[in-house]
Amino acid sequence: MYPVELVIPMAKELTDFGFESLSTSEAVIETIDNMKGTALVVVNSVCGCAAANARPGARMAVQHTKIPDNLYTVFAGVDKGAVEKTREYLLPYPPSSPSIALFKDGSLVHMIERHHIEGRTAEMIAENLKMAFDQHC
Repeated sequence: MYPVELVIPMAKELTDFGFESLSTSEAVIETIDNMKGTALVVVNSVCGCAAANARPGARMAVQHTKIPDNLYTVFAGVDKGAVEKTREYLLPYPPSSPSIALFKDGSLVHMIERHHIEGRTAEMIAENLKMAFDQHC
């Protein structure tokens, strides 16, 4: 587990941009089980691909004309229970951080795994998400 003080700036890259942090398994359950409409969920991470690609890509994507109704984030290595519970909703995809998921009415409809983030630019990730937004939001 990472010290909270270490990850605050990384978490703020999303929460300052309108993403709500879900820090407990109960918050994840309440959010996803009662979800109406669409939601983007970013599994945040301290790794370089989260810093260079995932977080910037998610921020760029939510500036699109069509966006999800809700924006959420959980932080791997910090919000242990929240991340574990989120990963249950991401099945059949294996655990991956960072990762970005789009839900509609509580069902997973689009997933970007770590191997789709590594080696791709933030702009490429944003374009991928915008296409998913256009289809599902």
